[in-house]
Amino acid sequence: MERPGWAPQGIDLSVPSVSRIYDYYLGGSHNFEVDREAGRRAIRAFPGMPRIMQANRAFMRRAVRYAAGRGVTQFLDIGSGIPTFGSVHEVAQEADPECRVVYVDHDPVAVAHSRAVLEGNERAGVLSADLRKPAEILRSAEVGGLLDLERPVALLLVAVLHFVPDEDDPWALVAELRDALAPGSLLVLTHAATAAGQAKPEEGEKVKEVQHVYRTIGSPLCTRDHADVARFFDGFTMVEPGLVPIPLWRPGPGDAAGEGPAADDPVLAAGFAGVAGVGRRP
Repeated sequence: MERPGWAPQGIDLSVPSVSRIYDYYLGGSHNFEVDREAGRRAIRAFPGMPRIMQANRAFMRRAVRYAAGRGVTQFLDIGSGIPTFGSVHEVAQEADPECRVVYVDHDPVAVAHSRAVLEGNERAGVLSADLRKPAEILRSAEVGGLLDLERPVALLLVAVLHFVPDEDDPWALVAELRDALAPGSLLVLTHAATAAGQAKPEEGEKVKEVQHVYRTIGSPLCTRDHADVARFFDGFTMVEPGLVPIPLWRPGPGDAAGEGPAADDPVLAAGFAGVAGVGRRP
Protein backbone atom coordinates (compact mmCIF):
# COMPACT_ATOMS: atom_id res chain seq x y z
CA MET A 1 0.00 0.00 0.00
CA GLU A 2 1.35 3.41 -0.97
CA ARG A 3 1.87 5.70 1.99
CA PRO A 4 0.19 9.14 1.57
CA GLY A 5 2.41 12.15 2.14
CA TRP A 6 0.44 13.12 5.28
CA ALA A 7 0.89 9.69 6.92
CA PRO A 8 3.75 9.58 9.47
CA GLN A 9 6.47 7.00 9.01
CA GLY A 10 6.25 3.97 11.25
CA ILE A 11 2.47 3.51 11.38
CA ASP A 12 0.97 0.23 10.21
CA LEU A 13 -1.30 1.02 7.28
CA SER A 14 -3.00 -2.38 7.63
CA VAL A 15 -4.41 -1.70 11.12
CA PRO A 16 -7.62 0.37 11.43
CA SER A 17 -7.70 3.31 13.82
CA VAL A 18 -10.68 4.63 15.78
CA SER A 19 -9.64 8.22 15.00
CA ARG A 20 -9.39 7.58 11.27
CA ILE A 21 -12.69 5.65 11.18
CA TYR A 22 -14.30 8.66 12.89
CA ASP A 23 -12.71 10.88 10.22
CA TYR A 24 -14.25 8.63 7.56
CA TYR A 25 -17.72 8.90 9.13
CA LEU A 26 -17.40 12.69 9.00
CA GLY A 27 -16.39 12.68 5.34
CA GLY A 28 -12.72 13.46 6.00
CA SER A 29 -9.79 12.42 3.83
CA HIS A 30 -7.22 11.39 6.46
CA ASN A 31 -8.05 7.69 6.53
CA PHE A 32 -6.90 4.54 4.79
CA GLU A 33 -8.86 1.86 2.96
CA VAL A 34 -8.60 -0.39 6.01
CA ASP A 35 -10.31 2.34 8.07
CA ARG A 36 -12.98 2.87 5.42
CA GLU A 37 -13.72 -0.85 5.26
CA ALA A 38 -14.18 -1.02 9.04
CA GLY A 39 -16.40 2.06 8.84
CA ARG A 40 -18.46 0.54 6.04
CA ARG A 41 -18.97 -2.60 8.09
CA ALA A 42 -20.21 -0.54 11.03
CA ILE A 43 -22.51 1.48 8.76
CA ARG A 44 -23.95 -1.70 7.25
CA ALA A 45 -24.80 -2.81 10.79
CA PHE A 46 -26.07 0.60 11.89
CA PRO A 47 -26.72 2.94 8.93
CA GLY A 48 -27.08 5.94 11.22
CA MET A 49 -23.43 5.90 12.35
CA PRO A 50 -22.37 8.98 10.31
CA ARG A 51 -25.31 10.98 11.70
CA ILE A 52 -24.37 9.99 15.24
CA MET A 53 -20.84 11.28 14.66
CA GLN A 54 -22.17 14.48 13.10
CA ALA A 55 -24.35 14.94 16.18
CA ASN A 56 -21.26 14.48 18.36
CA ARG A 57 -19.39 17.18 16.48
CA ALA A 58 -22.35 19.56 16.56
CA PHE A 59 -22.70 19.08 20.32
CA MET A 60 -18.98 19.72 20.78
CA ARG A 61 -19.26 23.02 18.94
CA ARG A 62 -22.29 24.08 20.99
CA ALA A 63 -20.52 23.17 24.23
CA VAL A 64 -17.36 25.09 23.24
CA ARG A 65 -19.44 28.17 22.48
CA TYR A 66 -21.23 27.72 25.81
CA ALA A 67 -17.88 27.57 27.65
CA ALA A 68 -16.43 30.58 25.85
CA GLY A 69 -19.63 32.50 26.43
CA ARG A 70 -19.16 32.00 30.16
CA GLY A 71 -15.60 33.20 30.19
CA VAL A 72 -13.78 29.86 29.98
CA THR A 73 -10.90 30.45 27.58
CA GLN A 74 -8.85 27.28 28.11
CA PHE A 75 -9.68 23.93 26.50
CA LEU A 76 -8.15 20.48 27.01
CA ASP A 77 -9.51 18.10 24.36
CA ILE A 78 -8.51 14.49 25.14
CA GLY A 79 -9.16 11.95 22.42
CA SER A 80 -9.42 14.85 19.99
CA GLY A 81 -8.98 12.82 16.81
CA ILE A 82 -8.20 14.30 13.41
CA PRO A 83 -9.10 18.00 13.07
CA THR A 84 -11.92 18.70 10.65
CA PHE A 85 -13.82 21.90 9.87
CA GLY A 86 -15.20 23.43 13.04
CA SER A 87 -12.64 21.94 15.44
CA VAL A 88 -12.31 23.16 19.03
CA HIS A 89 -9.65 25.79 18.38
CA GLU A 90 -11.60 27.26 15.45
CA VAL A 91 -14.85 27.52 17.39
CA ALA A 92 -13.20 28.75 20.60
CA GLN A 93 -10.92 31.31 18.95
CA GLU A 94 -13.76 32.60 16.81
CA ALA A 95 -15.65 33.29 20.05
CA ASP A 96 -12.56 34.75 21.75
CA PRO A 97 -9.18 35.03 19.98
CA GLU A 98 -7.44 34.70 23.36
CA CYS A 99 -8.69 31.11 23.85
CA ARG A 100 -6.01 28.46 24.30
CA VAL A 101 -6.43 24.82 23.27
CA VAL A 102 -4.42 21.64 23.82
CA TYR A 103 -5.38 18.60 21.77
CA VAL A 104 -4.45 15.15 23.07
CA ASP A 105 -4.52 11.91 21.09
CA HIS A 106 -2.44 8.76 20.78
CA ASP A 107 -3.11 8.15 17.09
CA PRO A 108 0.01 9.29 15.18
CA VAL A 109 -2.02 10.44 12.15
CA ALA A 110 -4.26 12.56 14.39
CA VAL A 111 -1.23 14.07 16.12
CA ALA A 112 0.70 14.74 12.90
CA HIS A 113 -2.27 16.31 11.14
CA SER A 114 -3.11 18.40 14.20
CA ARG A 115 0.41 19.78 14.25
CA ALA A 116 0.14 20.69 10.56
CA VAL A 117 -3.22 22.39 11.06
CA LEU A 118 -2.00 24.31 14.12
CA GLU A 119 1.27 25.53 12.60
CA GLY A 120 1.62 29.22 13.38
CA ASN A 121 -1.18 29.18 15.97
CA GLU A 122 0.59 30.19 19.16
CA ARG A 123 -2.47 29.57 21.32
CA ALA A 124 -3.05 25.93 20.34
CA GLY A 125 -0.93 22.81 20.61
CA VAL A 126 -1.08 19.04 20.38
CA LEU A 127 0.20 16.32 22.68
CA SER A 128 0.73 12.65 21.87
CA ALA A 129 -0.57 10.89 24.99
CA ASP A 130 -3.14 8.40 26.25
CA LEU A 131 -6.21 9.15 28.35
CA ARG A 132 -5.24 6.18 30.52
CA LYS A 133 -2.26 8.19 31.81
CA PRO A 134 -3.76 11.43 33.13
CA ALA A 135 -0.68 12.43 35.09
CA GLU A 136 1.45 12.42 31.93
CA ILE A 137 -1.07 14.70 30.25
CA LEU A 138 -1.34 17.10 33.17
CA ARG A 139 2.43 17.33 33.66
CA SER A 140 3.29 17.65 29.98
CA ALA A 141 5.16 20.61 28.57
CA GLU A 142 2.30 21.24 26.16
CA VAL A 143 -0.31 21.59 28.91
CA GLY A 144 2.08 23.52 31.16
CA GLY A 145 3.05 25.89 28.37
CA LEU A 146 -0.45 26.73 27.17
CA LEU A 147 -2.88 26.19 30.03
CA ASP A 148 -3.00 27.62 33.54
CA LEU A 149 -4.63 24.94 35.67
CA GLU A 150 -5.18 27.49 38.42
CA ARG A 151 -7.86 29.00 36.18
CA PRO A 152 -11.00 27.32 34.75
CA VAL A 153 -10.48 24.83 31.94
CA ALA A 154 -13.04 23.10 29.72
CA LEU A 155 -12.10 19.41 29.68
CA LEU A 156 -13.49 17.70 26.58
CA LEU A 157 -13.99 13.94 26.56
CA VAL A 158 -16.13 13.61 23.45
CA ALA A 159 -16.77 10.08 22.12
CA VAL A 160 -13.69 8.66 23.83
CA LEU A 161 -14.64 7.12 27.20
CA HIS A 162 -16.64 4.33 25.59
CA PHE A 163 -13.31 2.99 24.31
CA VAL A 164 -12.00 2.64 27.88
CA PRO A 165 -13.14 -0.68 29.40
CA ASP A 166 -14.34 -1.03 32.97
CA GLU A 167 -11.15 -2.84 33.98
CA ASP A 168 -9.21 0.38 33.28
CA ASP A 169 -11.59 2.23 35.65
CA PRO A 170 -12.46 5.20 33.42
CA TRP A 171 -14.28 6.83 36.37
CA ALA A 172 -11.01 7.03 38.31
CA LEU A 173 -9.25 8.49 35.24
CA VAL A 174 -11.87 11.24 34.94
CA ALA A 175 -11.70 11.88 38.70
CA GLU A 176 -7.92 12.34 38.49
CA LEU A 177 -8.37 14.89 35.73
CA ARG A 178 -11.21 16.58 37.64
CA ASP A 179 -9.11 16.98 40.76
CA ALA A 180 -6.51 18.92 38.78
CA LEU A 181 -9.08 21.44 37.54
CA ALA A 182 -9.84 24.79 39.16
CA PRO A 183 -13.34 25.70 40.36
CA GLY A 184 -15.46 26.92 37.47
CA SER A 185 -13.95 24.35 35.11
CA LEU A 186 -16.26 22.37 32.84
CA LEU A 187 -16.48 18.71 31.84
CA VAL A 188 -17.84 18.27 28.30
CA LEU A 189 -18.69 14.65 27.55
CA THR A 190 -20.48 12.34 25.14
CA HIS A 191 -20.75 8.57 25.47
CA ALA A 192 -22.36 5.68 23.62
CA ALA A 193 -25.20 4.62 25.85
CA THR A 194 -27.89 2.03 26.31
CA ALA A 195 -31.45 3.02 27.08
CA ALA A 196 -32.88 0.20 29.15
CA GLY A 197 -36.44 -0.63 28.19
CA GLN A 198 -36.45 1.82 25.28
CA ALA A 199 -34.43 0.25 22.50
CA LYS A 200 -36.17 -2.27 20.25
CA PRO A 201 -34.70 -5.81 20.12
CA GLU A 202 -33.50 -5.27 16.54
CA GLU A 203 -31.66 -2.12 17.65
CA GLY A 204 -29.86 -4.18 20.27
CA GLU A 205 -28.70 -6.58 17.59
CA LYS A 206 -27.39 -3.71 15.48
CA VAL A 207 -25.44 -2.43 18.46
CA LYS A 208 -23.87 -5.85 18.96
CA GLU A 209 -22.82 -5.93 15.31
CA VAL A 210 -21.16 -2.52 15.61
CA GLN A 211 -19.42 -3.61 18.80
CA HIS A 212 -18.15 -6.69 16.97
CA VAL A 213 -16.57 -4.46 14.31
CA TYR A 214 -14.67 -2.48 16.96
CA ARG A 215 -13.63 -5.63 18.83
CA THR A 216 -12.08 -7.03 15.66
CA ILE A 217 -9.85 -3.94 15.31
CA GLY A 218 -8.74 -4.15 18.93
CA SER A 219 -10.78 -1.19 20.23
CA PRO A 220 -13.81 -2.60 22.06
CA LEU A 221 -16.77 -0.23 22.21
CA CYS A 222 -18.32 -0.19 25.69
CA THR A 223 -21.88 1.10 25.81
CA ARG A 224 -22.95 2.10 29.33
CA ASP A 225 -26.30 2.88 30.87
CA HIS A 226 -27.37 6.36 31.92
CA ALA A 227 -26.41 5.85 35.55
CA ASP A 228 -22.88 4.71 34.72
CA VAL A 229 -22.33 7.64 32.35
CA ALA A 230 -23.69 10.03 34.99
CA ARG A 231 -20.97 8.79 37.39
CA PHE A 232 -18.37 10.56 35.26
CA PHE A 233 -19.90 13.81 36.50
CA ASP A 234 -19.30 13.06 40.18
CA GLY A 235 -17.88 16.26 41.68
CA PHE A 236 -19.51 18.41 38.99
CA THR A 237 -22.81 20.26 38.98
CA MET A 238 -24.74 19.41 35.84
CA VAL A 239 -25.55 22.25 33.46
CA GLU A 240 -29.13 22.29 32.18
CA PRO A 241 -30.62 20.27 30.54
CA GLY A 242 -28.44 17.62 32.22
CA LEU A 243 -27.37 14.32 30.68
CA VAL A 244 -29.55 13.92 27.60
CA PRO A 245 -29.52 12.38 24.10
CA ILE A 246 -26.78 14.15 22.15
CA PRO A 247 -28.93 16.32 19.85
CA LEU A 248 -31.10 17.47 22.75
CA TRP A 249 -28.31 19.33 24.57
CA ARG A 250 -29.20 22.96 23.85
CA PRO A 251 -29.96 22.52 20.14
CA GLY A 252 -29.82 25.67 18.09
CA PRO A 253 -30.79 26.92 14.64
CA GLY A 254 -27.38 25.91 13.31
CA ASP A 255 -28.19 22.22 13.74
CA ALA A 256 -31.05 22.30 11.26
CA ALA A 257 -28.91 24.37 8.88
CA GLY A 258 -26.28 21.70 8.40
CA GLU A 259 -24.21 21.94 11.57
CA GLY A 260 -25.61 18.64 12.77
CA PRO A 261 -28.66 16.38 12.66
CA ALA A 262 -31.90 17.89 13.88
CA ALA A 263 -32.94 17.20 17.45
CA ASP A 264 -35.92 15.13 16.27
CA ASP A 265 -33.85 12.90 13.94
CA PRO A 266 -35.35 9.39 14.48
CA VAL A 267 -31.97 7.70 14.04
CA LEU A 268 -30.66 9.57 17.05
CA ALA A 269 -33.61 8.48 19.17
CA ALA A 270 -32.04 5.02 19.48
CA GLY A 271 -30.37 4.47 22.84
CA PHE A 272 -27.08 3.57 21.16
CA ALA A 273 -26.82 7.06 19.67
CA GLY A 274 -25.51 8.18 23.03
CA VAL A 275 -25.85 10.91 25.60
CA ALA A 276 -24.18 14.25 26.17
CA GLY A 277 -23.71 16.55 29.10
CA VAL A 278 -21.72 19.41 30.56
CA GLY A 279 -20.83 19.71 34.22
CA ARG A 280 -19.30 22.58 36.16
CA ARG A 281 -16.81 22.11 38.98
CA PRO A 282 -18.05 24.12 42.00
